[in-house]
Amino acid sequence: MEDVIVPIAFFACIAAVCITPVWLKSRDRKEMQATLRSAIEKGQPVPQEVIEALTRNVKGPPTALRDMRSGVIWLAIGLGIGGLGAMIGIREEEALHPLLGIAIIPSVIGLALIALSFFNPHKEPRV
Repeated sequence: MEDVIVPIAFFACIAAVCITPVWLKSRDRKEMQATLRSAIEKGQPVPQEVIEALTRNVKGPPTALRDMRSGVIWLAIGLGIGGLGAMIGIREEEALHPLLGIAIIPSVIGLALIALSFFNPHKEPRV
């Protein structure tokens, strides 16, 4: 029974870490919009700070810099998993190849994002 519970708990924790911040942010935005809607219905002026808070995290089109940064992060994740595989492979030879196979996925995503950063039409202005 433990052979099933441990992997399920592991992936449930990963899902919770990924989903919880998105859910909390969504809930906060809904509350902010409800407050704003109530103020507008009562005829109160909307402060500029509230409008800035609502539009602050709105992402524009992907830029070359954002693609490059994301690509480097994904590549680092792949290299980290590959390094983990190499370290575990010293003691358990059978663990090396599966972990290297898993490491290829984020590494290729990183390389693709880095390549896209060179072809992105939304270049940042030179400062």
